[in-house]
Amino acid sequence: MGKISKFNGQYRFLSNFSADPVTYQGINYPTSEHAYQAQKVDNLILKREIASMKTPFETKQYGATFKPKDWYKRSLGIMYEIVKWKFIQNPDIRKKLLETGDLELIEGNHWKDTFWGKDDKTWEGENWLGKILMQVRDELKNGEEGMGIVQT
Repeated sequence: MGKISKFNGQYRFLSNFSADPVTYQGINYPTSEHAYQAQKVDNLILKREIASMKTPFETKQYGATFKPKDWYKRSLGIMYEIVKWKFIQNPDIRKKLLETGDLELIEGNHWKDTFWGKDDKTWEGENWLGKILMQVRDELKNGEEGMGIVQT
């Protein structure tokens, strides 16, 4: 089985930093990273503030200042929902995701994120974003537009 090992260039749409908007829980976010980071707060005003931030990098830095209870346990389900909505709501990138066929999707990165991706020097990491993307791809391929659960 082949693989996509970086979410840049023609595969930038796989990244949470790609400029593909997503509406999640009634709020419009410019990227899935914005939507994900906003889920760390319960305050609607703060969620909207996060939604209005200029870049996903700025959003990620701001989101890192919040440490919600049980975030580690809840984060996979939240990421799954946001990623699924991203591809349901954007038919152009849904088509691109489906065109990746059965390729393994790996978020290889140099910033050593070994939870969501894999370190591109050591290839160590859990690659949860890649796993979620492959699950969403399989569900969309099978016509499953509803929300499932993260397959671990």
